Amino acid sequence: MESLDHTSAQELMAWPTYREDIPSWEEGPFPTQHKHLKLPRRTTLPELRTVPVTKLPGVGPRIAAALKDLGISSFADLVLHYPSRHEDLSNVKKISDLRVGERATVVGKVVSAKKLGRPVRGRTPGLSVQIYDGTGYMLVTIWGRGWLLNQLIPDAWVMVSGKMERRYGLQLMARNLEVIDEPSTIGRTAHAGRFVPVYPINKGLNARRMRTLVHRALHASGYILDPLPAEILASHGLPNLHDAIHEIHFPSDKEHLKTAMKRLVFHELFLMQAGLAARKARFEESEAGRKHEGNGKLLNTFLKGLGFELTTSQERVIREVLEGMRLEKAMRRLLQGDVGSGKTVVAIAALLTAVESSGQGAIMAPTEVLAEQHFISISAALKDLPVNVALLTGSQSVAERRAVLEDIRSGEAHVAIGTHALIQKGVEFNDLSLVVVDEQHRFGVGQRTLFKEKGTTPDTLVMTATPIPRTLSLTLYGDLEVSILDELPPGRKPVETRMVQSPERREAYEVVRAEIEARRQAYVVCPLVEESEALEEVRAAEELYEELTEEVFPDKRLGLLHGRMGAAEKREVMRAFRAREIEILVATAVIEVGVDVPNASAMVIEGAERFGLSQLHQLRGRVCRGLHTPKCILVGDPKTEEAWRRLEALCNHQDGFKLSEVDLALRGEGTLFGSRQSGVPDLKMAKLLRDIEVLVEARGTAFELVASDPNLKQPRHRPLRREIRELLGVDVDWLFRE
Repeated sequence: MESLDHTSAQELMAWPTYREDIPSWEEGPFPTQHKHLKLPRRTTLPELRTVPVTKLPGVGPRIAAALKDLGISSFADLVLHYPSRHEDLSNVKKISDLRVGERATVVGKVVSAKKLGRPVRGRTPGLSVQIYDGTGYMLVTIWGRGWLLNQLIPDAWVMVSGKMERRYGLQLMARNLEVIDEPSTIGRTAHAGRFVPVYPINKGLNARRMRTLVHRALHASGYILDPLPAEILASHGLPNLHDAIHEIHFPSDKEHLKTAMKRLVFHELFLMQAGLAARKARFEESEAGRKHEGNGKLLNTFLKGLGFELTTSQERVIREVLEGMRLEKAMRRLLQGDVGSGKTVVAIAALLTAVESSGQGAIMAPTEVLAEQHFISISAALKDLPVNVALLTGSQSVAERRAVLEDIRSGEAHVAIGTHALIQKGVEFNDLSLVVVDEQHRFGVGQRTLFKEKGTTPDTLVMTATPIPRTLSLTLYGDLEVSILDELPPGRKPVETRMVQSPERREAYEVVRAEIEARRQAYVVCPLVEESEALEEVRAAEELYEELTEEVFPDKRLGLLHGRMGAAEKREVMRAFRAREIEILVATAVIEVGVDVPNASAMVIEGAERFGLSQLHQLRGRVCRGLHTPKCILVGDPKTEEAWRRLEALCNHQDGFKLSEVDLALRGEGTLFGSRQSGVPDLKMAKLLRDIEVLVEARGTAFELVASDPNLKQPRHRPLRREIRELLGVDVDWLFRE
């Protein structure tokens, strides 16, 4: 979408206003009043969400099923099913003015009409129609509209749109043909003589039927009330929601379409940001935090014993985190940092500050492999300090688990590390004051509620090594403070990344052999399969392991690691790999995060086109931990342009933040990182990379509004409150105080 300027008040006054009392929008080829609908003349989107689309004439069981496949089950779904593009069929011309190659719309009277061809496999034949408009005669050919023949009687008015071509003489190859009452109806039909919307459809619906249904739904829905306060619309030069929805479907012209697009983009982003602002305000209001006032003894000892200088970025972020922990309100902070940027040091600094303040710290990781990696690395880092570190996972024996739970309950364990087993029933902390959540798992409302049930509201540090573009940070984590580690430690070498296709995959293994013979180690990552086919993924890993062991590296020591192995077995494999007893580790994506073996300097990723860009970046980050130049070879046969671009981006860029923007541009927003689970609605109109200025504008306005009325209880804000509740879908019970 092009950049959208503010629309002046004078320009908005010139907008067509689509209300019930405007006959030009009420009239047309479709009935607008349906006795059985009984919709109010003024309605809201939440009310339209309660009206099933089956109430609309023309929607029987077959059409309803096709609509359901598109995610459309209510009137609101239908009027918010926005076009993917528009065709400009507004160029109405006289027959005498047409030129070969020109696209135009012509209005004339039928002289004669006949069918072309025969029905094939149930498909309707075409039509050959001669029309006259007072300036000349013209032959029109259109395919698939044979059912219109009975309406094309002599002197019937028609509107046709298409391209003038020279085929056995001059004729208009039409894409649209409408039988109309008279020329004055130009612009009121949904299919010709205007900007015509083109919608996402499926096999059960053609483009014309979808236009008809949307057109009918818009008429039947009445005047759609706007949940945004009028003063916000005025200050941003935006039209009301009802007019914008009508213009996005059937625009008057390009300028109205442009302004309607900005209005709907702003609408989506404003509602999202208002929800985040309300969540932040409610959290700060209802959940007082712990003021951490450590003496710095543990932290200073740890920092002095590191053996290397912190980067400027690490120093800044540690300062930001500690300042947040010293406040009386609970800290909620997102820490972003590329692979190898030193997030663990920041986490340890925060944990030691909690321990110094007589509290306990916890680290939650998404997998047992990562939890055990944290346990090993943090225990080693704190071995000279009087800090006890405990590990709690779901696979521990009953005796082990009982001992760890007692240490956590008594406070003997100063730092607890584990998976989500940490927040399960039966885990009691003595005085939990800081939680660090690592990799992919957002610290959501449900988890915070579980910690509150344990009698505390801890400070929260959410860490991710998957860099997130600023636009996504403001949407997914807009209610958190953000710290960014934007530099790598000195001496960290970029990963030499290249791609080979499957027939040349032996080249990749020659690189691995060279590294092994130089007394280094390597990973081989097996192809990804669907998550629902976990057993197939195990089989793929085992088959690859067998091939490499028998055919490629019979003289080397290989190991196998996949998600279906028992915890003790995984632990033993990783121990052997760290101890260099295993030279080549064949693994699934279980090694994506947390596995830290500095001597591993090479990686081969089989079936690389099946992985996402951020996942590929995470995987190759496993070989950038040592002193040697790391190498990553992508083996694959990409079949689509997007897959090629993804792999080329990985070969060309080392910066995770740049890759995240490329990834977002390639994939689109979709459901943002599983945003349904995060209380973030799907985006229909907004494109985050494109609409960053509108996002910042909407965010500022939303946070100002919520600051003035945190619970949105003022009468003029109640429609907005209801719409936010409808859209977020989760986390709403606590969002506003009744």
